[in-house]
Amino acid sequence: MQFATYNKKAQHMPLTKLRNIGIAAHIDAGKTTVTERMLFYTGINRKMGEVHDGQATMDFMKQEQERGITIASAAISCIWNDTQINIIDTPGHVDFTVEVERSLRVIDGMVAVFCAVGGVEPQSETVWNQADRYRVPRIGFINKMDRDGADFNEVVSLMNKYLDANAVPCQLPMGAEKDFMGVIDILERKVYAFDDYERQEIEIPSEYKEKCEKARELLVEKIAEYDDEIMELFLDDREVSAGQLKRATREATLKLMITPVFCGAAYKNKGIQLLLDAIVDYMPSPLDIGAVVGMDVDDPEKSHTRNPSHKDPFSALAFKLIHDPFVGQQTFIRIFSGTLKSGMQILNSTKNRNERAGRIFRIRAKDRDEINEAGPGDIVALIGMKYTKTGDTLCDKDHKLYLESIHIPPTVIELKVLPAKRKDQTKLGESLHKLSNEDPSFNVRFDEETNETIVSGMGELHLEIIIDRLKHEFQVEVEIGEPAVALRETITTEIKSDYKHTKQTGGKGQFAHTVMRIEPNAGNGYEFVDKIKGGNIPAEFIPSVNKGIQKTMNKGILAGFPIVDVKVVLLDGNHHPVDSSDRAFQTCASICFRKGFLKANPILLEPIMKIEINTPDDYIGNLAGDLNKRRGKIESMRRYRKGSLKLNGFVPLMEMFGYATRLRNLSSGRANFSMEFYKYEPVTKAIQEEYMKKLEEKI
Repeated sequence: MQFATYNKKAQHMPLTKLRNIGIAAHIDAGKTTVTERMLFYTGINRKMGEVHDGQATMDFMKQEQERGITIASAAISCIWNDTQINIIDTPGHVDFTVEVERSLRVIDGMVAVFCAVGGVEPQSETVWNQADRYRVPRIGFINKMDRDGADFNEVVSLMNKYLDANAVPCQLPMGAEKDFMGVIDILERKVYAFDDYERQEIEIPSEYKEKCEKARELLVEKIAEYDDEIMELFLDDREVSAGQLKRATREATLKLMITPVFCGAAYKNKGIQLLLDAIVDYMPSPLDIGAVVGMDVDDPEKSHTRNPSHKDPFSALAFKLIHDPFVGQQTFIRIFSGTLKSGMQILNSTKNRNERAGRIFRIRAKDRDEINEAGPGDIVALIGMKYTKTGDTLCDKDHKLYLESIHIPPTVIELKVLPAKRKDQTKLGESLHKLSNEDPSFNVRFDEETNETIVSGMGELHLEIIIDRLKHEFQVEVEIGEPAVALRETITTEIKSDYKHTKQTGGKGQFAHTVMRIEPNAGNGYEFVDKIKGGNIPAEFIPSVNKGIQKTMNKGILAGFPIVDVKVVLLDGNHHPVDSSDRAFQTCASICFRKGFLKANPILLEPIMKIEINTPDDYIGNLAGDLNKRRGKIESMRRYRKGSLKLNGFVPLMEMFGYATRLRNLSSGRANFSMEFYKYEPVTKAIQEEYMKKLEEKI
């Protein structure tokens, strides 16, 4: 199928024939290969791109092709059974989890890919929890059924045990490992075998007939729990047709009651056409998802709904930014309601700034096609946006609202960077600014005391990719310091702080007075409460107080790390009719907060990582002992296949530098591990004293 034909059809596709889906999984489960096969069977690609040879359509970044992993989410559209499927292929590596987060915020359904050998792995759980956060309906696809050790039933069992997925097989594999021959469709009682690129329906082999009937009986019994019509047929022991079963299964899936499970071997081209059928049959359209609810811009207590209709006012969410060397910044948006046309004036309600949607593009991985307008359910890229960032709401200027933004996890590791050539200092700053705009999980700050640029991210690989992009995309050679853990600061006791700021310089002076209570706010981030009465501080200066506090929190007080989990209650203050100003109250609040913070028993917090180690039985003792030496806590050990164990626990990130090499040495190269951020916890007294001592030496 030619894409030109697709593109024309896509613009006139009814909403019932639209599916916005994400493909997500643990690293190496095969999701990019699954996507590549989808693109082949839907006619987008004439040949199949492979991850291992750097030819995958969706892995088009140089760094992705070199490493054979997905780093950035990529979008593409295709047609199957007269239904438009917008696909977002997401990374599996935990360092790029924000790519999954922002993709899940804008998709309607998810295909969770599991390795038939590895089963439910750490990032599988992370992705599942992210989908729960946004209430995304999903189906499961158990991939790599042709691999040694493949076990369909075990993976289904693990999905229920660790994900609470209520997984319901809609297919059964016919054979496994090297004997994997085909797929049994339980609903239709059909069997499909695969020859090279094609599927063919065959008779059910006699040895699988009873297995199919038992599985179908279990499926009917499970679906009967959620559908009265099926329940009545089940209790009367009457036949349930495939059409009835499919309808009820779809409804239960959309209500997040069950997870239909399918299987195949993407690399061997087995099961992909059936998976595409399942996406059309069981994944929601924008109409199934229904109206999106937003918050009133002026009154947070009020809400507004926007239906997926061209008749409703325009609303959309920006979920991704990309810097393109040919067209400049591309802003990816998901449209929830209304129509967007080229050149249209819209409002960024998050920033309260007007924007102009210059050009609109339908995206095909690294390629794009310009279109004149887009509507509900569309995922498109805009050129010409000046103020919009990830998570911002775009809406009609006369019908304002805020949509739920995107959860951004905290950074856990940082590097000092400086240009190899002094003349590149400005270029480095501009390049880092563009990269931080693209990636909200990548932060840049400048330490004025040491005159150093410090970048922070989600892990060593994340920062390694950033440095590589600086070199190859932006042509900036940099020198880097040793990676360090990104600590945080907070307080442990409540304190009242009072400060009066006065400054006279001959002309107009500065005057501001603030009284605030500073409280610990564990796990709830920063909170600012205004309790000023009687106009002691005029309303126009309250935001100045908040701004001054936040600026100080970002810089840190105790050891130069950002401050978190603090509640500030503004109790009282005073002003001068002439000498009070925005600047005066920012300065006053900053100093008042600083003085109070230092009296409130401040402590340092360190990132604790959730770790999973897969190892042969022979090495478990050595690995557990080594983890204990690193201040790690072992939570559980479980067998995931014969002769191998999964060890789960928690460990401080600062103890894990160089762990990959140590793990290889302890296990003769046979064990592997993965980590993801869990939470921040107080450092030990000894570590805090060590940090403070280093800080004093630096000063």
